[in-house]
Amino acid sequence: MTALRSGPRAARVRPRAAPRDPARRHGGWTPWLYLAPALAVLGALLVYPIYQLGLISFLEYTQAQVSGGQPTSFQGLGNYATLFGDGEFWSVLLATVVFAAACVLATLATGCALAVLLTRVRALPRLALMLAGLGAWATPAITGSTVWLFLFDPDFGPVNKVLTALGLSGFADFSWTYDRYTAFALVLLEVVWCSFPFVMITVYAGIRAVPAEIVEAAALDGASAWRIWRSVLAPMLRPILVVVTLQSVIWDFKLFTQIYVMTDGGGVARQNLVLNVYAYQRAFASSQYSLGAAIGVVMLLLLLGVTLVYLRLLRRQGEEL
Repeated sequence: MTALRSGPRAARVRPRAAPRDPARRHGGWTPWLYLAPALAVLGALLVYPIYQLGLISFLEYTQAQVSGGQPTSFQGLGNYATLFGDGEFWSVLLATVVFAAACVLATLATGCALAVLLTRVRALPRLALMLAGLGAWATPAITGSTVWLFLFDPDFGPVNKVLTALGLSGFADFSWTYDRYTAFALVLLEVVWCSFPFVMITVYAGIRAVPAEIVEAAALDGASAWRIWRSVLAPMLRPILVVVTLQSVIWDFKLFTQIYVMTDGGGVARQNLVLNVYAYQRAFASSQYSLGAAIGVVMLLLLLGVTLVYLRLLRRQGEEL
């Protein structure tokens, strides 16, 4: 018989792991089976159109190819070279980024401020504010844009009449959509009006989930309303703020209807173009479908990059805390 080993080497002998249960091993596929129908729908609605968008961006696809008169030819990166060599594309991209950032900041500030206000008013004003917000949220974009154009109409709009009655004679027959910056400001107001209810309701629901004792303790310590929001509520509402911020970035970056309707297709001398309207004009007005597809691919990559960077920064801040 062989002697049993003893000493330091015996301590390194590990017992054999128990064999895995076959049912448990195959149970890892169970969640994917439940997700399979949703993944199939998303694949049909998202993956295939994105594939087609990318494919067209590498082809010569004009009205002749749409009509079937000429075969498509592979252009490689030629469409992207043409796009990046166009100075108007870079100016439109810069205007889109600045305008989308302003819309996101204004929407978040308005929605969060009104969410805090909802926690401080009585039931009836709270209900009225919620109904007003939901009414703005439910209004179609083209309808809301048309209403705002009427409100700021230079001849019949009530806004100019009220401002003129207050002594501001410069607003008599003033056209808000003629100048580039006033046109962008008018569209920004309409975007905030139709977007803040989502932020307001979502953040309000998050605030209601915060234990009241924490807020009361901060108030008893002498913290102001702004300090309570910045130091108490905002850190606890970070997951919710991430969702509403990303949603706002995506919605405002791909804005189309408000700009197209309120500036009549991009403003005077195309001064109010954003990427979506620019892509529409390239693809459908000029029949350069491949360039329009290339702009769509660039927008998709930009949105993915912004989302990944934003999530990475938030994760890093969470680890530091």
